[in-house]
Amino acid sequence: MSLAFQSPLQAPCSKPDKLLLTGACGFVGSTLALELRRVLPDLEIIGIDNLSRKGSEGNVPKIQESGIRFQVGDIRNPADLDKLPAVNWVIDCAANPSVLAGVDGKSSSFEVMDHNLIGTLQLLEYCKKHKAGFILLSTSRVYSIAALSAIPVEEVKGAFRPETALHAQSSALHADSVTPEGVTESFSTRPPLSLYGMSKLCSENLALEYGETFGFPVWINRCGVLAGAGQFGRADQGIFAYWINSWLRKKPLKYIGFGGQGFQVRDALHPRDLVPLLILQMNDPLRKVEKIQNLAGGAANSISLKQLSDWCEKRFGPHRVLSDPEPRPFDLPWMVLDATLARQQWGWRMETPLDLILEEIAVHAEAHPDWLEISGNS
Repeated sequence: MSLAFQSPLQAPCSKPDKLLLTGACGFVGSTLALELRRVLPDLEIIGIDNLSRKGSEGNVPKIQESGIRFQVGDIRNPADLDKLPAVNWVIDCAANPSVLAGVDGKSSSFEVMDHNLIGTLQLLEYCKKHKAGFILLSTSRVYSIAALSAIPVEEVKGAFRPETALHAQSSALHADSVTPEGVTESFSTRPPLSLYGMSKLCSENLALEYGETFGFPVWINRCGVLAGAGQFGRADQGIFAYWINSWLRKKPLKYIGFGGQGFQVRDALHPRDLVPLLILQMNDPLRKVEKIQNLAGGAANSISLKQLSDWCEKRFGPHRVLSDPEPRPFDLPWMVLDATLARQQWGWRMETPLDLILEEIAVHAEAHPDWLEISGNS
């Protein structure tokens, strides 16, 4: 299966089919690398990661054992990218993914932009040099916090959902911005977004501009909450893994904000489900469709923290959850993405149901009793 493309401005790369995957030892990057290796055994995959994320070093052996060429390196450093061979495609999974990055005292605002935006810029220069296509894994956090917070919600069975008369009540939204499936690509991206969200929105625009200017294909995939076994257990970056691991070990848990009842809702998507679309995008780079699409579990794979607690109680037994009604910065009562456009453009759909994702995390949690410490929570 060939992944080479004919650029409108430049000659195609004549190297054998090769893929560079950044952030290859993170949860998402390693999952994609191993699944791509499984379904495309003839594709040469090169992974790069600076291993700055606690727990990422544990993914190095299985990456290498699968036959993936791995290099420790930092995509912000041109010298590290210069050590890599030419490839046909780059899939960018590298990022500081915390919505609290730059404001939580653990990293500076400059570091967030340096990791997420400057890293993308260096990769785009690499794509320009080697005539490679570029796929950016972006985020639902590019959507406006103010507009999302303005969506009127109601509580139903322990979970928030948009009120039925949503469009009549909220002048901040276009008629097609929120559907029964979630937030669409036409939803506002006006700041505030969080520094993380802004870094990804800027990266999206920069990638599209480079692709048009220098004639290489670019796809932007805005992902909802990605979750599954091996997800790093941090509340700000891997809420499903954090909650399940903490519940199992009877660690303190707390419903924060929105009345302190845990009604806030997110949807979950297994990163493995991205792979069929990534392959389609690489093999049909000039398809005349929208370059930006949502990829998410949607309404079918959505759950509130209260409902997640109910699931954990049935799976592991009771555990007390504390309550703190005071909101945190950037928190939202409801955030679910509508992936209808990806289905219409590519025939893509979510394949892994929520219960299977949660059970996969639970089995992994039982098999790794020190996972919270390994992956960043001491």
